[in-house]
Amino acid sequence: MYAFVNPESGESLFWLIPVVNKQAYAAVMAAFAQKVGAGADHRVLVVQDGAGFHVPPDDGHPEGIQTVTLPPYSPELQPAERLWELTDVPIANRAFKSIKEVEAALSDRCVWLEGQPDLVTRHTLFHWWPLLAN
Repeated sequence: MYAFVNPESGESLFWLIPVVNKQAYAAVMAAFAQKVGAGADHRVLVVQDGAGFHVPPDDGHPEGIQTVTLPPYSPELQPAERLWELTDVPIANRAFKSIKEVEAALSDRCVWLEGQPDLVTRHTLFHWWPLLAN
């Protein structure tokens, strides 16, 4: 699962992809850039951890996307880390008969969370997070 969150607005976007690697990361980052309208006139800052697959393609990130990589062992600084406790709710302590059932439960939860900005903000907006000035 790949997740993006704006801690201030609570807007969140999720992608369920069956692999976690550099190619999937590049594809998700491109889809994210398109979804949020990133480009020359709309710059988006993505804060990410130092996972080994967080590597831009040779031609770089999509236009308008800039990344900041957090220091190692600092998940408490990453707002998106707080999303996992929200996404895990429908699958925790349950047994599933197939991976399709797990995917369906996660997909339903992610769709629901995308419509719950107040809940997402309560979990991801740290007291020290810099708010938009404009």
